[in-house]
Amino acid sequence: MKIRITMIAVALALGAVSAFAVSPSEELARQADAWDKAIVRKDRAAIAENMAEEFRQISARGDVAGKAAFLDAIMSPKLVINPYGVEDMDIRFYGEDVALVSGRTRMTGSYDGKAFGSYYRYIDVYVRKEGKWRVASVQITPVQE
Repeated sequence: MKIRITMIAVALALGAVSAFAVSPSEELARQADAWDKAIVRKDRAAIAENMAEEFRQISARGDVAGKAAFLDAIMSPKLVINPYGVEDMDIRFYGEDVALVSGRTRMTGSYDGKAFGSYYRYIDVYVRKEGKWRVASVQITPVQE
């Protein structure tokens, strides 16, 4: 009887743990959302933590920036990005350690006091190293409205 109660308690505990577990897609969606919010609030440490050391961004003009240049641009006091959301987020896995996160974003803000607005599609390449997902590459493409 005592063993049976213990087994039931263990089964219930395992069930409770699995009820709180998130899928890899949910994990990456939350991580991508947290990164977007860190960018808006200019949290350099949180932004950098999400980036692979070999990170690169390809801009809408085709310019390439590494991790340091990307961080410096985001942290510029001239840049203000308003809170934004992602439309049509799609996450695709290629094996266990590579994922493509894509979607559309309408971004507004200002640069050097001048308002801007942009609407673009993006694709972020995430890689998992040592059990942690990091964004390794970002590319954006403007969307015509």
